[in-house]
Amino acid sequence: MANYDFFQHRECEYFPCHSGADPETFSCLFCYCPLYCLGENCGGSYRYTEEGIKDCSHCLRPHLRKNYASICEKMEEVLKLTKKSAPKAEKP
Repeated sequence: MANYDFFQHRECEYFPCHSGADPETFSCLFCYCPLYCLGENCGGSYRYTEEGIKDCSHCLRPHLRKNYASICEKMEEVLKLTKKSAPKAEKP
């Protein structure tokens, strides 16, 4: 097993930040999910609030070591999305 696919910050005042999560297997590596911006294509367990905000408070996908590779595979989609929405640089 690789060492780079799991990290815990047990001194964090929010650890573990998802209720019901197992502290022994909870990874803080993706503290903020890099797939949030993919909306319905993130592959996680989410819901939308009445205000239209994506709520991932019950999703453990980015916090489980076994999902590290699948998160990394989705990063190409994130990069494409970012590239499309990035402002064009002005030429000097």
